Amino acid sequence: MSIVSNTLKRIKPSPTIAVTSKAREMRAAGKDVIGLGAGEPDFDTPDNIKEAAIVAINKGDTKYTAVDGTPALKKAIQAKFKRENNLSYDINQITVGTGGKQVLYNAFMATVNKGDEVIIPAPYWVSYPDIILLAGGKPKIVKCEEKDNFKISPSKLKKAISKKTKWIILNSPSNPTGSSYTKAEIKDLAEVLKKYKNIYILSDDIYEHITYDNFEFSTIAEIKELKSRTLTMNGVSKSYSMTGWRIGYAAGPVEIIKAISKIQSQSTSNPSSISQAAAVEALNGVQDFILERSNSFKERRDFVIESLNNIKGISCLKPEGAFYVFPNCKNLLNKTTKLKSDTDFVQSLLEKANVAVVQGSAFGLPGYFRISYATSMENLKKAMERIKNFCDNL
Repeated sequence: MSIVSNTLKRIKPSPTIAVTSKAREMRAAGKDVIGLGAGEPDFDTPDNIKEAAIVAINKGDTKYTAVDGTPALKKAIQAKFKRENNLSYDINQITVGTGGKQVLYNAFMATVNKGDEVIIPAPYWVSYPDIILLAGGKPKIVKCEEKDNFKISPSKLKKAISKKTKWIILNSPSNPTGSSYTKAEIKDLAEVLKKYKNIYILSDDIYEHITYDNFEFSTIAEIKELKSRTLTMNGVSKSYSMTGWRIGYAAGPVEIIKAISKIQSQSTSNPSSISQAAAVEALNGVQDFILERSNSFKERRDFVIESLNNIKGISCLKPEGAFYVFPNCKNLLNKTTKLKSDTDFVQSLLEKANVAVVQGSAFGLPGYFRISYATSMENLKKAMERIKNFCDNL
């Protein structure tokens, strides 16, 4: 009899972490690998945020805190939602976790019963379906096509809804595509959801501040009739280059927030006191660097898009946000190249060209691959040249 639980057998390891780990191993073995797999800004955490953490340490702010966040951080989150999204929340409607992933995990573990369906538009962030499976629920995958900019339409949403539907996940800007829902598109989806009073919405806004070309970010909790059924998740990891600090947060219905706290009290308990102090400064402090860094990401995006669209057999849409592109490699999957799938393409690219990317099938849409351009322009130039040479020689 296996010691491993049957629950664990439902899920697989994170493909993005697997690719990053493989690239790290190859580098350790002396290979010149360029990693374009990790969803992590290459910029450092700003100095004022680091200084706030140092001050907290020197003050002895190193003890347990409230399970789901310090009052200071909750007030900073409350102010952020009001200032940037025109959303008002009471303190007891806010929770803080050890990264956005824990907030999502806690939310679904606390609310999903066996057989409950959760609508997940594909391409999706790799962890969504596995978290739902761990909670005993059923991921209802809705494939969103390239011609629709990888976004779910109101008609597809309506068709996916059943009597068992409990949640829908919306991620904008999206990981892995960077596609972002306009205010009008969110309103159209909201018109469908208004008719189904028992369905909750998880809005994953982690890439909120990384948008381009004057794109106007909007979140579905701004729709008055849906706010009471929406859990809005965000965090400091992407916008503030604080991935290692592990702070995510959410705001929503009191009943869900209390349930999340109950789960967290029996798992990690509170997030790091030092990281919370740093997050207070991140949310309350100067924000100028966010636009500066987004401009740098835009420059990289434009370079990568132009480069990819000049490679034989590759085509790629220009996304509105995040720091990913999702190129189409279907034309390279044939008998001539001997590549049968996007997984074959990705593995061959890593082995022969020393470039690490993630296969589209890991995100629920085969025939594509994800590139993270959250790395230096020097690395991107080398990577694009290697990808071109690889494709030209297939």
